[in-house]
Amino acid sequence: MNDAQLRTTILGFLGTFAILGLLSYFVGIEGLVRELRRADGEMVALLVVVTLGWLAAWGFGLRTVLDVLGVDVSFLKSFFILNGAMFSNNITPFGQAGGEPVTALLISKVADTEYERGLAAIASVDSLNFVPSIVLALGGAGFYATQTSFGRRLRLATAAIVVLSVAVPFVGFFGWRNRQALQRAIARVLAPILRFVSRVAPVDVSLKRDALESRVGEFFDSIERVATNRRGLTLALTASTVGWVCQMVALWLAFLAIGSPIPFSVLLFVVPVGAIAGVTPLPGGAGGIEAVLVGLLSSLPGAAVGWETAFAAVIIFRGAVYWVPIAIGGTVVSVVGIDSV
Repeated sequence: MNDAQLRTTILGFLGTFAILGLLSYFVGIEGLVRELRRADGEMVALLVVVTLGWLAAWGFGLRTVLDVLGVDVSFLKSFFILNGAMFSNNITPFGQAGGEPVTALLISKVADTEYERGLAAIASVDSLNFVPSIVLALGGAGFYATQTSFGRRLRLATAAIVVLSVAVPFVGFFGWRNRQALQRAIARVLAPILRFVSRVAPVDVSLKRDALESRVGEFFDSIERVATNRRGLTLALTASTVGWVCQMVALWLAFLAIGSPIPFSVLLFVVPVGAIAGVTPLPGGAGGIEAVLVGLLSSLPGAAVGWETAFAAVIIFRGAVYWVPIAIGGTVVSVVGIDSV
């Protein structure tokens, strides 16, 4: 990690601590600690197991995409690569956007394949993970529309989901229809940047525009192979959906652990909406995701829990889904030895 990346990461974690500190202040430390002390150890252990189930499901989705791209990796390897990806996402700002380049390098090293193919694989997995989250969130919003009137927070969250469900596919479709022009534009922009970088540091890449355009073309070709393979898409989307459900079960178990069960239907809406906060300029969205989850859980009529209870459950839940992949993925990245992290 270079100095600029280190400074950005440190600032991101400081922002995370600031947000969590403010949440603790407004919720009340004493009430929060009281709720956490009630947590059942066996239930928390089960939550960790379910978290591993989420990571295994998304690891299988990554293996499926790599198989479509002609990269043969075992399930165990794909599981470790996925955790390495989550580690990168969780320590870099803007979540997946910040961690994908490092993840692509990890895939290229572990699976012994081209960097462009690794980048296409993780970009495809992230895109496919977006689909079930939006479907589940819209389904959850529709359920609440039949059960209760929409409050202000619920309306804002639903509006954000609707905007994303329209904007992301539109941008993707527009970019794909104009991929030749986009390919040339990317190569035109990257060539002078890499030429400048090469003056101060050696880079193992061709700096000619036509070579860059060819490599960007390989990336788009890989994306097309994934998008046109029906069996691969079905398996990857199923694995992604299973992973999302595991996350919902994990949060449900967190409430059970502190003796405050909530309807599982609430989580159909809450978990995908909370994941949207991962786009904030914080490492893995930490801080932003917790704030969104607590705000929704404490305001939705179906949940009917207080701020202290919501925050305690979210801390337990996020303690698993954030730190388990960091522990596993950090080990993977250390063993593989990725200098770019």
